[in-house]
Amino acid sequence: QVQVAEFGGGLVQAGGSLSLVCAASGAIFRTMGWYRQAPGKQRELVADITRDGSINYADPVKGRFTISRDIAQNTAYLHMYGLKPEDTAVYYCTCKSLADHDYWGQGTQVTVSE
Repeated sequence: QVQVAEFGGGLVQAGGSLSLVCAASGAIFRTMGWYRQAPGKQRELVADITRDGSINYADPVKGRFTISRDIAQNTAYLHMYGLKPEDTAVYYCTCKSLADHDYWGQGTQVTVSE
């Protein structure tokens, strides 16, 4: 059974930093990544990383967020720096298996205050 869980959300002041952890189990994952959804907005890609280390960042977070991955531990990390109020959202971890099935975590709230 595949399980995906996120950890590390919280409240931070603008300009601050926060790190998220995604722990997955039950499959081998081709890609692990992060999406976010702000109130009233569609879910959007933040960043993702493949098994061979290829990384993709959304334009709004380039230069401020860093994604990394521990393949052996099936864990992905999102380090967020220079946070802005517009980064406030529920952040979801997503994992794509080798069979191209997508799995999602329950999400973790990130709130950036002025």
